[in-house]
Amino acid sequence: MVLRNRIILSMKKDKNTKKIKVAFPHMGTISICWAAALKKLGIEPFIPAYTSKKTLSFGTKNSPEAICLPYKLILGNFIEAIEGGTDYVAMITSPGICRLGEYGKSIKNVLKDLGYDANYIELNLYDGFKGMYRFLTDLTGTKNPIPIIRAINIAVRKVFAIDELDKFLSYHRAREYNIGDSEKAYKKALKMVDEANTTRELKKALKAGLKEISNIKINKNKEVLKVDLTGEIYIVNDEFSNQNIERELGKMGVQVRRSLTISGFLKDAIIPKMFKKGETHLERAFRMAKPYLMRDIGGDALECISDVMYAEEKGTDGLIHVSPFTCMPEIMSQNIFPKMREDVNIPILSLIMDEQTGKAGYITRLEAFVDLMRRKKMRNKLQNQNAASENKEKAGVN
Repeated sequence: MVLRNRIILSMKKDKNTKKIKVAFPHMGTISICWAAALKKLGIEPFIPAYTSKKTLSFGTKNSPEAICLPYKLILGNFIEAIEGGTDYVAMITSPGICRLGEYGKSIKNVLKDLGYDANYIELNLYDGFKGMYRFLTDLTGTKNPIPIIRAINIAVRKVFAIDELDKFLSYHRAREYNIGDSEKAYKKALKMVDEANTTRELKKALKAGLKEISNIKINKNKEVLKVDLTGEIYIVNDEFSNQNIERELGKMGVQVRRSLTISGFLKDAIIPKMFKKGETHLERAFRMAKPYLMRDIGGDALECISDVMYAEEKGTDGLIHVSPFTCMPEIMSQNIFPKMREDVNIPILSLIMDEQTGKAGYITRLEAFVDLMRRKKMRNKLQNQNAASENKEKAGVN
């Protein structure tokens, strides 16, 4: 409580001279959403350059060797943000079994040891709406709930809008005539969403963004493969971490569906139950992961196991599991997959990511997996045709 009061007093002091700058770590396009919330409250979002090899080198140099890739990238983001002039760095944390709950303390100590003069604050998303509300209240020092609620509302709505754009992009990218056209349109759509300041403007921006992508020429009759992407949520949603896996698969004529999305996470952790529609990802995970995994073991392991069963149920052509090296919950998932392969007919590819992952070998594995799925789909199609012919012959004899 003393630390919290000290932060608030420090921020109030800063507000008399300038707007305080707050930076979050990158994870895909999430900066568009949290920046919108901060702007609503008169706080200047500090968005450092997107994660790069330079970011990774900063993080790797100052991290324990066996720590996972997201930790190194988050630390690198913070170092770049502080050197760029931010006043505060904000870390998302959790009380769960995953090591994420310990990242905050470790990163805070590393920044202090490196001599960086910046305030460190934490946001516990697993406290739900109350946690986010308390975080923004502490950040601004305001006791008026109306602007806080408006800030949360615009941020959450932008998360859902961007996830909708991502799904639309995946459909078009797998079918486009000219590689890259859909992504160019998508970036324009993202800019529209980013510039929207109200819910009304956001609705117009989303509609215009979807239209921008839909104007791209595609082959609607193209035979595409459909793949579900699951794994550790940071790696799944961050294109630098997963080496643009969705773009690479799109070039190969594969439509990708992310099983783990930010909007899905918000439905489980932030949005009150009364506003939820249908079964959430976590609820489905507890239902479908049985009998392979009976309880939550941390991270996204439970969701990953259930995603295999869900993909099998939907008739998806394959599933790709991406995870950071040394991530214990995902290691557990990977060790359960062999048993699941005895009961499901869906190809599964596990990819482990760290700073040593080479692009060439990574692409080769994706190409081989796509070829496997394509041959399997063709074989199933022929078997179905032969079965249909046999049934017709039997019917004719009768």
